[in-house]
This record gives sequence, structure tokens and C-alpha cells, in this order.
Amino acid sequence: MEIAVLTGETMAPDTDLDGFVEGLDYPMFIVTVGSETDSGPSSRSGCLVGFVTQCSIDPPRLLVLISKKNHTYLLASGAQTMGVHVVGSGQRGLAELFGGETGDDIDKFAACNWFAESGGVPVLADCRRRMLADVLDRVDLGDHVGFVLTPTEVHSDADEAPLYFSQIRGLQAGHHA
Repeated sequence: MEIAVLTGETMAPDTDLDGFVEGLDYPMFIVTVGSETDSGPSSRSGCLVGFVTQCSIDPPRLLVLISKKNHTYLLASGAQTMGVHVVGSGQRGLAELFGGETGDDIDKFAACNWFAESGGVPVLADCRRRMLADVLDRVDLGDHVGFVLTPTEVHSDADEAPLYFSQIRGLQAGHHA
């Protein structure tokens, strides 16, 4: 086996990231955002995301990436708080709703069980592993923006296995290109 050692040289531009990540299986999450207004109706949105990772232990931090093309991104870009939900292995329908439909066309929340938390953040009642988190920072990462979050409220049922990317492979994104 040959191991490349980087010594300040850049890698060749023809790297195959798709080949590198092929076969990796990530848990799926649904991110929700909302707002309450004094003068008008509240706004809410949510989307299926696959790019989520813990990025600090002490203090605890989570990094959530949302596509700039996604309807949820517009509301998330000004949000102070987000809901992050682990999609359970038996919740493919919920993943299809939040990943295969767009808030540009439908109210996704009309088709699922949810309740509003402080600040108007919608919480998906059927997701047993979920948290509310404050947005600390936003980082432009190309076609996605990374939201650095600090948890403020966590509900966890670790006995429920997550839904993985391999279980929804082929799902067509609901947002417009």
C-alpha cells in the first residue's frame, strides 16, 4: 500500500471525492426553523439534511449544513434557534416529506405531528431524538452554509436507530435548482 505524504504540495485537481465517500453511510436529520412575529403570521420551514457532525466536545457544538438552494436556508439564514431531529429508521415517510417536497410549494408541517417551541421553532413530535440549539455562527462552505450550533434543550431516545442515507438513496430533492 502506498501512502502519500503531503509536504505543502497541493493535491491533483482530478481527485475523486465521490469515489472517496462511496459506501459511507450517514444518519439523516431534519432541521427546522421558525419565527414568531408580533404583526403577522409566523413563518416555519424544515428540510432533510445529511451533513451534520459534532464539532466540539467542550463546549458542545454541532455543525449543520444546509444547501443554499433549499427553501429552509432563507429562514435559517436569520434564525437564532434551530430544531435538529434524528430521523428514526422507521420514518422514511417523514424523510420523504422533508427531503422530497419543498416549502416553496407545500406546508410540510400540515402533514406531520409538530408543536411550536420558544421563538416559533417547530419541533417534530414523532422524532424521539431531537434538540433545540442556538445558532452561534454561519460559515459559507460552497453550495452549503454551515451553522454552528450550541444545544439548549436535548431529548434523546438512544434506543431508536437512525435512518441512514442508504435507506433513502435515490430520493429526489424537493427544492428547485
